[in-house]
Amino acid sequence: MVYRPILRRVLFLTPFLAPFLALFLAAPWFINLGTAAPAAADTPSFQDVVSAVVGVRSTVPDQARTAETLGTEREGSGIVIDDRGLVLTIGYVIMEAEAVEILRADGTAVPAARLAYDHATGFGLVRAREPLDVRPMPLGTAAALEEGDTAIAVSHAGPRTVTPVRLASRRPFAGYWEYLLEDALFTVPPHPLFGGAALVNRAGELIGVGSLQVNDALPGDEPVAGNMFVPVDGLKPILADLLARHRAPGPALPWLGIGTQETHGRMLVVRVTPGGPADRAGLAPGNVILGVGGRRVSDLVDFQRRVFAAGHAGDDIPLDLVAINDDGWS
Repeated sequence: MVYRPILRRVLFLTPFLAPFLALFLAAPWFINLGTAAPAAADTPSFQDVVSAVVGVRSTVPDQARTAETLGTEREGSGIVIDDRGLVLTIGYVIMEAEAVEILRADGTAVPAARLAYDHATGFGLVRAREPLDVRPMPLGTAAALEEGDTAIAVSHAGPRTVTPVRLASRRPFAGYWEYLLEDALFTVPPHPLFGGAALVNRAGELIGVGSLQVNDALPGDEPVAGNMFVPVDGLKPILADLLARHRAPGPALPWLGIGTQETHGRMLVVRVTPGGPADRAGLAPGNVILGVGGRRVSDLVDFQRRVFAAGHAGDDIPLDLVAINDDGWS
C-alpha cells in the first residue's frame, strides 16, 4: 500500500462531522425514531443500538498477575449479543476478575458470570445473571470495511457516548504484552471511552470492539490520535467453544511473560513477569532480543509472529538475545 501522508491527512483530519452524520441519519436504524414511516420489524432503532451497549465493571484480586499493570478495579463497555444476557467486551476489563457486574443505562448493576477470555483475539465474554431487557446487537462483519468508510463508536457512558468515526487504516498490530492482531481497525477521531466500545455499521450491526487509544491511527512519522478496534469477525469461529469450553479450540499460544519495546528493529525487554517462563529462564529487563530460533526479527509484529509460530504453550521457544549492563553490551 502506497502511503501518501498529505492526501490521507487531508482526508481524515479536515472537518467531516456534518456530512458524516448525514450519512448515518439516512441509515434505517436512525430513521426508525418515530418521525418517519415505520421500519421493518427486524431493523434496530437508534435506541436499540445504544441500549445494547452496557457497562462492565470488574474486581480483580490484589495478587493477580495483571493487578499491577491494569489495576484491581476496572470498568469499560460491553455489547449485549444474545437474548440471554451474553455480553462481549474487551478482555482486559475482565481478565482474572473474581467479580463482574453489568451496568444498565440507568446505572443499576446486575451481577454477571465471567465466561471466557481469549488472548489471541483479546475478546472477553460475560453473562448477566438477571435479564437485561435490551435488544441484542446483531453481529456484522468488518470484512468489507475500507479506509475512509464511516461507522460510529458507542460506549456505555461518558461525554460522547456516540462518536462518528472513519476507518483511517487497517493493518497488523502487536502489543508489548505478547499480543498480535493481524487485522486491526484504526479509527479517527478517538473515542475517549474506548475500552469495550462498540464499532457499529450503518445497518446497526456490531463490527468491532474497542481496545486502545493510539497515536498512530495513520502510519507515518506524524502522530494521529485514534482508536484501535478488534474486528468482530474473529469471534464467530470460536464463539461456540468459548461458551461450551470457556476457551478457543486448538492448543494455546505460547506465553513468555515479558513486556517488550521495539527499538531500531530490536526488541528491548522492559518487563519480566515474576515466576513466568522468561523469569525462570533468566531473562531480565535490559536484555535485547535479536531473533527467534536463529532468525532475526525486524519489528514487534515480526517478533510476535515468530514466537507464535515456534510452538505452543509449554514448548521451549528459543530466543537470540544479548544483555546490556552499565558498561554497554555484555
